[in-house]
Amino acid sequence: MKNIEANKELIAACGLYCGACRKYLVEKCSGCHENDKATWCKIRSCVRSQGFHTCAECHKDVAECKTYSNFIGKIFAFLFKSDRAACIRYIREHGEQAFAEEMTKRKCQTIKRK
Repeated sequence: MKNIEANKELIAACGLYCGACRKYLVEKCSGCHENDKATWCKIRSCVRSQGFHTCAECHKDVAECKTYSNFIGKIFAFLFKSDRAACIRYIREHGEQAFAEEMTKRKCQTIKRK
């Protein structure tokens, strides 16, 4: 099993932190950016088509973006008490490396909803 490490390359397009994901840590997933099977992810496709690393680089508000605020994302947010929009805000305010360090410190892949 891998250790959680602060690596900005392990931030998913939507702002989740793959570096703290159980599947990534047990080497069953290579993370969002390296997982060629993740073609189903519309957010990942959009980010790649724009030449971005994450949605934090986009000028749109993720709360109003139909690609970001989709049905699957809402189910994920409900099940895991995830606030992906807060992750994107954190990245915009503090940068990707600071976000990776914060998620490593918290040992989680998302900022939890309050």
